[in-house]
Order: sequence, then structure tokens, then C-alpha cells
Amino acid sequence: MAEIVDLDAGTVFVGGGGGDYALPQNLLLKYANRHGLIAGATGTGKTVTLQTLAESFSKAGVPVFMSDVKGDLAGIAKAGDPDGPLKEPFEKRAAQIGISLDYQAFPVTFWDIWGERGHPVRTTPAEMGPLLLSRLMNLTDVQEGVLNIAFRVADEEGLALLDMKDLQAMLVWVGQNAKDLSLKYGNVSTASVGAIQRALMVLENEGGNLLFGEPALELSDMMRLDASGKGMVNILSAEKLMNSPRLYATFLLWLMSELFEQLPEVGDPDKPRIAFFFDEAHLLFAGAPPALVDKIEQVARLIRSKGVSIWFISQNPADLPESVLGQLGNRVQHALRAFTAKDQKALRLAAQNYRSNPDFDIAEAIQAVGTGEAVTSLLEAKGVPGIAQRTLIRPPLAQNGPITDAERGAIIANSPMGLKYGKTLDRESAYELLAKRADAAAAQAAKAEAPAQDDDLFAIPREHARGRRYDAGIQIRDPAPAPREKTTRRASSSDSIATAFGKSLARQIGTKTGQALVRGVLGSLLRGK
Repeated sequence: MAEIVDLDAGTVFVGGGGGDYALPQNLLLKYANRHGLIAGATGTGKTVTLQTLAESFSKAGVPVFMSDVKGDLAGIAKAGDPDGPLKEPFEKRAAQIGISLDYQAFPVTFWDIWGERGHPVRTTPAEMGPLLLSRLMNLTDVQEGVLNIAFRVADEEGLALLDMKDLQAMLVWVGQNAKDLSLKYGNVSTASVGAIQRALMVLENEGGNLLFGEPALELSDMMRLDASGKGMVNILSAEKLMNSPRLYATFLLWLMSELFEQLPEVGDPDKPRIAFFFDEAHLLFAGAPPALVDKIEQVARLIRSKGVSIWFISQNPADLPESVLGQLGNRVQHALRAFTAKDQKALRLAAQNYRSNPDFDIAEAIQAVGTGEAVTSLLEAKGVPGIAQRTLIRPPLAQNGPITDAERGAIIANSPMGLKYGKTLDRESAYELLAKRADAAAAQAAKAEAPAQDDDLFAIPREHARGRRYDAGIQIRDPAPAPREKTTRRASSSDSIATAFGKSLARQIGTKTGQALVRGVLGSLLRGK
């Protein structure tokens, strides 16, 4: 019997064996960080392949992250049922490829942006950055430039952007000070600021406000092992998230970027430090600008030296750009259907990506393989692509399919991540700091508006000194009006943007009418006080 995970040999058994499937197919853990592709039409077995690979990585002590777009990957948390409905086909396949089915569960942590079917997943606008946010909101180049200015000024002024209201408040500030900012950073159009605010409102309606906040997700909490040494399997609940495909794609891009930026260089380790499976990978690239595609390609190319294994799952290899597809050394190609001329062309292109096998035609094999079968090519010694082989994918050891809500709830309740991420943290950041500045400027202007008071305690009240009269031989005259304090002066070129902002507010709210106007504009800031 073949071992599913042979730690001594550093391999993971993928499948193969018997009849036309003569050679067992093993994934070398040392080359798993050269990334991989799982492709095939709907219903051909991609999800089972994803689960079996995730199980193998976990068993080898490699943490795993995967998105669950249909809700059926949660079964990895529960041991497979030897008397279940799939008993007969799974046992038959296991016997054909020469393995025993040692049914077992794997350690799982559930995550969910909405916090409904897993622990909340949060990041901050500062961590995501203006590039990914622009992609998320589908901004134009001009609008992206204004957003970059907002982030730059926030950094210079010490205004942390930690949640949605921080970003909205910062954009209000930028719009009000557009003239001053344009002199230093280039044109800042209030129309662009308004367009960004509208895009933020749409994002908020889609649930983006739940993504932004603290405590932000720490990648180290995903890269854990359980007491037995199995890698933690992190499952992102994406059934609801898939209704916001741009939010889903941007979140996955953020995860990949964070891994690239945070993890140190380790070269080629004996096994990956973490394996990421990105289901519905075509959404990462749909409508993405060239600059973003270049960034994904760069991360895919360089992140392997950080010990990260990335697997893209999609229906057709053509869904991925050539520049990214060329970085994927390990491939599992399930059946493709060629009903149209376009489909036939895509099939031929998919076949050309494999090292030819003289025993069969790869294009015909890709069409002919059934559910649970695939054409595979896995990297061999020295990273050489393996010859294409027809392969029976091994059955999973955990349950194939979803678990009940009660079972999911029990796993979530017993996870230590609930204590850390269960409650939202709202620290003092841009929203609160800008609100304080607005209040201080309003108080200063109100003080300047009030008439100066006479400090002489012995002064005769004005109502007893009207006109000119004599009392006890002392002439009493109306006191001269007190001079008004000057409340404005021209800002010098050395004034900081923050000082200029305060003076601008003071000028605007020098009268009660001006004060009411500014409070209306800054309502979103002041209501939070």
C-alpha cells in the first residue's frame, strides 16, 4: 500500500496506479513552493482534488488556507464515514491505486468577513494600501491619484487609517483643503473626492465596512500547528462573499501581498511554510489593470523563496494570464469539454502546457478523463516538469461535503481565535483626531466672535452711565468700545498643513452662519463625538 504522506521521502501521494494509470504520482514537498494549478470543467472533481491536497499538506505539518465558495470544504474538519454514500466508489478507487483509507479529521479554523460562519477577518485601509483599494472600488487613474494623496497626507500628519470612517473623514479633509494640497501634491479635484466617497458607500453596502477595522488579522494566526503536529486548515467562508466578486478578489490579493511583505527569505525549504488555495482564481484577474496583473506575477514569482505554495483553481487554464500560468510548475488538469471552436482552441492550448507522453495524446486524454481522474504533471528532481500522466486522484480521508451548522458552531466556539478577534477594537485614529481638530477650531472661532469683557471690577455699569452726566463732581463718559482681537492672518509658507487646516476652519466659522455651514460639512466627524 502506498503512503499518502511519506515524510521520510518528502513526498505527498496524489494518485495513479492500475491499468492505464500505471505510475503513482507524488508531489515533492521540496518543490511544492513552485506553485500549482487545479483546472477542469464544473463537476469533474476539482473540489475533491483541492481537499485531498489540503489534507496531505496538513498531515505533513504545513498550514493551509483555502476559500470555500460552495460550503462543501468544511467536511475536512470531520473524519470520513466508512459507511457513507461514497463508500463504494471511494473504496474501489483506493483499491485500484493501492492505498488504504485511514479516515480522519483535520484541525480547522473557520473565518468569515461577515463574522457569521467563522471568526471575523479584518484588515485596515493602511495595510491594504491605495493600489488595492483603487482596484476594489474600480477607480480611474485620476481618482487613484487623489486616493494616494490622501494616504500620503495621513502618513505625514500621523492620522492612522484603521477603518472605513477614518478613510471617509480623511477624504472630507482632503476635499476641504484641496486648494492648499494642490500646491504641494498636484491637482486635487473635489469631484474626484466625491466619486471616491460614492465608491466607498457602494463598498460599505457590499460589506466592505466589516473588512476594515481592528484587530487586524495576523498571518501568524493562520500558520499554526495542532498538538499532533498537523498543519492548521484555515477555511474562509466565501458563499456570501462570492456575491461581491471584487471584494473577494481584492481580499485574496491582499493576503498574497501580506505574505510576500511579511515573511522572510528562506530559499527552498524541505516543505512549504504555508499553502494557499485560491478557488475561482479567474476573479483575481477579471478586469484587473496591467499594473495589478504585473504585481500578481511578481508576487507569484518571488514568493516561492519565502516558502509559500500557491495553488490556483479555475475551470480553464486560459482564465489565468500567461505570465502567471508560466509560474505554476505542478498541474492537475481535470476534464475540459470542447463543444465550440473556441473550446477546442482552449483545449489544444491547455495540452501544449504539458510535457508530452508518447503513450497517449494529451488533448484527447483531457477530454476523456472522468470524474476524479486527471492529467497530471508534477515537478521531479531538480525541478524538472514531469511527463504528463493519466491519474486517478486518491479519495479524501475526511468527510466529502459540508458539516452541520451545529458542528461548525462547536468548532468556532472552541477555537482560541474567538477571544482575539471576536470583538471590534476602535482606537483613536484619523476620524477622532480630525474631529478634535474641528472642535478646537470651532471653539477658537467662537471665542473670537464673543465681545471682549472689561476686567475692571470697579467699572460703572453701562446702563448707569448713558450719555453725559455729573455725579459727585466726577464726569462720567461712555467707555470706548474695546478693540476686537484679530482672528485671521495670512498663513506663511512654512505653516504645516495641519496648522493651515485649523486656520481655514477658523476663518470659515468666524460667524454663526459659517459655523453652522462647516458643522454640516463635517457632520460625519462631529456626530461621533
